[in-house]
Amino acid sequence: QLQASGGGLVQAEDPLRLSCAASGHTFSSYAMGWFRQAPGKEREIAAAISQSGDSTYYADSVKGRFTISRDNSRNTVYLQMNSLKPEDTAVYYCAASRFTGVAVTTPLLYNYWGQGTLVTVSS
Repeated sequence: QLQASGGGLVQAEDPLRLSCAASGHTFSSYAMGWFRQAPGKEREIAAAISQSGDSTYYADSVKGRFTISRDNSRNTVYLQMNSLKPEDTAVYYCAASRFTGVAVTTPLLYNYWGQGTLVTVSS
């Protein structure tokens, strides 16, 4: 089970950190990802991280502003979001994939999804 938290209403250029806590004892065996879905748009990958954390991926739209990290001892993955823009407004979902060794970018390869947390960025 994945529980995302940390969303809220912020102003443009503000930072925000999302957390996703996983239950169970096998968190370290899953690649993790953060996806987002804006109103009227399809779900898209924002960032992903491999099981060990040594491989990461960022969408071009967030590169240089967002940082994904994980703490396997706490069964938690984070998404640090800096310099937020109104176009970052979306529901953010964390997800877990059994694929090993890489940061997984394809939604179909994810096995478990969290419930989503809303991020609203005002201009």
